[in-house]
Amino acid sequence: MPALFYVRLIAFTAGALLYLFLLALIVGHRRPRRFERVLFFLFLAMFLIYAGGLLFVNAEIHYSTPPAATILFAQGLVLLGLAYLPALLVHTHLEYMSILDRAEFPRWCFLLAIIPFYSFALLDTLFLFHESFPAVVPGFLSWTIVIGPNDGFGLVASALLCGVLDFSVAKRQRDGRTRQLFQWLCGVTFAIAILLAIDVRTVSAALPLQLSGSHVAILVAGLLPGLLLVYYALRHNFLELGAQRNLVYALSATFLAVLCLALVRRVSGWLEPVVPPEATAAVLLFVLVIFFEPLERVIGRTLYRSFQQRMDRVQRLLVELQAEAQNGDVEKLLAMAEARIREEFGLSVVRLAMPRSADWMPLRAPGGLGHCIELPLKNGREEMGLLEACSTGTVLVGETTVALEFLAEQMPTLVNHCRLIGEKLRLERELGERERLALVGQMAASISHNLRNPISSMKTVLQALLEERDLTPRVREDCEIVVREMDRLSSKLTQLLRYARPGIRGNDGAGRIAIATVTEQVVSLLRRDAERRNVRLEFAADDTRSETVVVGSEEAWTDVISNLVVNAIEAQSGGGKVCVSVRRCGGAMRVEVVDDGPGVPAGVGAKLFQPFFTTKPSGTGLGLAIVARRVTEMGGAVSWESPVSEGRGTKFIVTVSLSAGS
Repeated sequence: MPALFYVRLIAFTAGALLYLFLLALIVGHRRPRRFERVLFFLFLAMFLIYAGGLLFVNAEIHYSTPPAATILFAQGLVLLGLAYLPALLVHTHLEYMSILDRAEFPRWCFLLAIIPFYSFALLDTLFLFHESFPAVVPGFLSWTIVIGPNDGFGLVASALLCGVLDFSVAKRQRDGRTRQLFQWLCGVTFAIAILLAIDVRTVSAALPLQLSGSHVAILVAGLLPGLLLVYYALRHNFLELGAQRNLVYALSATFLAVLCLALVRRVSGWLEPVVPPEATAAVLLFVLVIFFEPLERVIGRTLYRSFQQRMDRVQRLLVELQAEAQNGDVEKLLAMAEARIREEFGLSVVRLAMPRSADWMPLRAPGGLGHCIELPLKNGREEMGLLEACSTGTVLVGETTVALEFLAEQMPTLVNHCRLIGEKLRLERELGERERLALVGQMAASISHNLRNPISSMKTVLQALLEERDLTPRVREDCEIVVREMDRLSSKLTQLLRYARPGIRGNDGAGRIAIATVTEQVVSLLRRDAERRNVRLEFAADDTRSETVVVGSEEAWTDVISNLVVNAIEAQSGGGKVCVSVRRCGGAMRVEVVDDGPGVPAGVGAKLFQPFFTTKPSGTGLGLAIVARRVTEMGGAVSWESPVSEGRGTKFIVTVSLSAGS
């Protein structure tokens, strides 16, 4: 037989094994995405082409005249794969691009691109099972078999389109390895398209059984995309296929065993005229024992190197987590740890529960596929939480499990370290705030001493002057304006002193206040001012007022409610409504102040509680700063929402814990 025949045999064998390996890898991966499903059918089409060709070549070797049924079956496999190959190639590329863009293409875009290809594939499939099939296609061993006049051109068109898409993906990729993969795929795809175009111009509807050199070149070129995908999947974890090492090792061992058995059978057939096949097989299998020890050494070194690489990557991951722990934010640390562990080990989902919540439910992989493990996070003998991880397909390998166990041992230390740093940063911020407040207090005391007495003296003189009856209207009006401005200046000084004055924190000397009663008193005092501004001020509270007792200063709580209500009133220059409600929520009191004003302007929400920040032309920017400080001193929390309804309104929510026995 000519050398071209053996090249064809090797190409068909390699292609069948290669795409069968990729099929098994996809099946074991079992990621619940549409892209993996389409990729599976693409590999299946390629496998059918090479498997059908391999079947026919083996029939040529074993039979002088291959049986008609064998030829028909082999032709059917090849033609079925070729019929759907163009559509699957384009579909796979579009699905990957939709993942790359983080959003799916519009459905009409998919339909316009896919329907023509799948329509031709369906027509080819129907024609394939037509009763005249054997007479129409006497030969099949080519990538460009034309059942109808457009099949060869469809392959060329799909190859060219995929080359363009590969080039587009390569330009948009940020990851260097993935960009390099698509650059290679782009070059290989265009080369295959050129070979197909040359074949389309020379091939006729009745193909010769013997393949030409161009046909063999197409077969060999068809191996290159599969080889590239295998290399980048195993070496660089493309599509996270290489993360499941147990699946890769099992498939490799299985294929190696199949090749060994095929070699034994082939050699037994060659030596059958001289030695019985059973004897040859026994001798060859015994000879293979000699290679077990060298093979075990190679595999052992490979596994050790793989494990060492895994642990090195785990150490680098720990360094990243330690750097994040220096920021003192436990929530961000846990979120980063979940994302990086999921990325590093190619897992479908990871959850760090610290501590484990009361309504905890076991983690499940998406789609119910994969293997999940649970690892306790312990600080000594005390369990702090739980690390849960789920794979996308097969059972997690030993090296991955060991690495996750190592991380589970280190995470409690990292979290404790992060909490200590967070507490240290909080104390430093509090100390800095106290130092700033001390400076403000000194400044406020100096201002009060130097300004309040002169202001009081001037106000007294002006008030005495206003009592004279012979003042002209113009002078009287000017004096009243000056008195009002002095009152406003005095209130500003009072507010500054109030902000600078240290409050009572926690239970150290704090009193017990009936929060609903005090709130209602403040609202009643401010109702007349609200009516003067055409604002309706409402109050609502639970019936259990006698039980709503919190630890704190009545003066501090008065500062909180008065500032919130005054801000809500002043926010509605054209009139409106302010609702103040007090209700009990579990072990805390929740106070809400809601207005119908224009809401908080965009971009200023983060600065609302900062001192000296204001959006009012004549404001000091201390009202909400006083609220935040007093609530914090009482051990509570304050938050806000805006808009509340129909793009308007602002709601401030104050939550304060009830005292023991309330």
